[in-house]
Amino acid sequence: MLDQNWRKSTRSGGNGACVEVRRVDDTIEVRDTKDRTGPVLSFTIAEWVAFTGGTKGGKFDL
Repeated sequence: MLDQNWRKSTRSGGNGACVEVRRVDDTIEVRDTKDRTGPVLSFTIAEWVAFTGGTKGGKFDL
């Protein structure tokens, strides 16, 4: 299943420092909103869940 609709966070600010995500089969793809023709990062569902959970839990706070 290819979800053609890239999604940007509703919490993203207007400063352009955003990413967009979409699901393609069993992977999550991420791209830079400012460079939509640039590289796309791909993650497994498990990797994405671990990353978003760590982000919400403050694991990556500086």
